[in-house]
Amino acid sequence: MDLKDISQKEVLRYLGYGNHCADETITKLISECIIEILNHCHSNHIYKRFHCIVEKNKIMFENVVIESKNLSKNLSECEEIILFAATLGTQPDILLKKYSYLDMSKAVIMQAAAAAIIEEYCDQCQKQIEKELEKENLYLRPRFSPGYGDFHLKHQKDMILLLDCPRKIGLTLTDSLLLTPSKSVTAVMGISKKNKHCHIKGCESCDKINCAFRRD
Repeated sequence: MDLKDISQKEVLRYLGYGNHCADETITKLISECIIEILNHCHSNHIYKRFHCIVEKNKIMFENVVIESKNLSKNLSECEEIILFAATLGTQPDILLKKYSYLDMSKAVIMQAAAAAIIEEYCDQCQKQIEKELEKENLYLRPRFSPGYGDFHLKHQKDMILLLDCPRKIGLTLTDSLLLTPSKSVTAVMGISKKNKHCHIKGCESCDKINCAFRRD
């Protein structure tokens, strides 16, 4: 996958700039951080399909029961889901720790750049999955990660276990339910027989405010 076209605008969004422009110094530093992370990260991902039952505010698959109004709304009319996990590997964490001692300003920008990179990587993975599902006339819903809305972080345990993440991509979970390496993502994606034209980046980037599947 080509991660070279990471948007500076996206990094600035993570830095809290909104619609404001950064000065030349910050812009240059963002480019340096993006290049450094891309030169050191070892991105990897894994996903697996599961049949599911969505009833009221419950999602059931395998031996897992998730109670979440937000997620069940997102998965409405889905009979299958994809459990997905991705990581940039351990090197970004090492860089972040190093710059937290050497240059805190750069560490902050490095943090934002790494966040933008893992999201872009997930977007590219999702596009590949969409292409595979299109062969079966199936459609993919946007990523929905534990911790969003009422989708509890504790369900990352189920996802890590079912995907065999520690062995397959080196992704583990701490006792406080944090992913390690830190620049990692777990998510659920619904598989639908109907094309709802969902935006790959989710509801935050979509202007269909009356959509029945929109996250609250």
